[in-house]
Amino acid sequence: MKANRARWPIATMARLLGVSTSGFYAWLIREPSQHAGSDAQLLARIRTLHASSRGTYGAPRIHAQLAREGVHVGRKRVARLMRMAGLCGASRRRWPRTTRPRAGARRAPDLVRRHFSADAPNVLWVADATYIPTGEGFLYLAVVLDVFSRRIVGWAMSNHLYTDLYTELMLRALDMALLQRRPEGVIHHSDQGCQGGFNRSSQHL
Repeated sequence: MKANRARWPIATMARLLGVSTSGFYAWLIREPSQHAGSDAQLLARIRTLHASSRGTYGAPRIHAQLAREGVHVGRKRVARLMRMAGLCGASRRRWPRTTRPRAGARRAPDLVRRHFSADAPNVLWVADATYIPTGEGFLYLAVVLDVFSRRIVGWAMSNHLYTDLYTELMLRALDMALLQRRPEGVIHHSDQGCQGGFNRSSQHL
């Protein structure tokens, strides 16, 4: 209400939010509580430490630095204040590998010789898979792209990654592309990973 009182009448906002106007005005002139003042001081120090780390320190490292300075606060409190202020550190999470070369495997010939261009649709397709980090884990995405138009002609998604399912993921994307385009003589180019089951996709083609 305080942030929007220049745009909306206090009485209207109070009615919509189910609070009294007198309660709002009483809150407005009330002195901040001791806890709120302590949070403000702590957040100011957190902002300084975060800025001095060039934005790389997250809550654990900020908490550790505060402890070294003799400021004894809970780690959850530091995380809460950083979250409220929109501060976060640089993540060092381990990213999954979507393909791994298989030892001793016979490499398929590179028919395009690293020349990724086409003069017409359905001449050259390229296929690959990637992963998208979400709040509940990684989402794995397989795509088939027509090089001429740069359009995705087939795709499939999964929230798990293991050999058989990953192979199915690639084949589902390929099936969609084949169903949509029904090409004749298209070159299907993908990497040489074994985890993606590219031998099976070649047989499928």
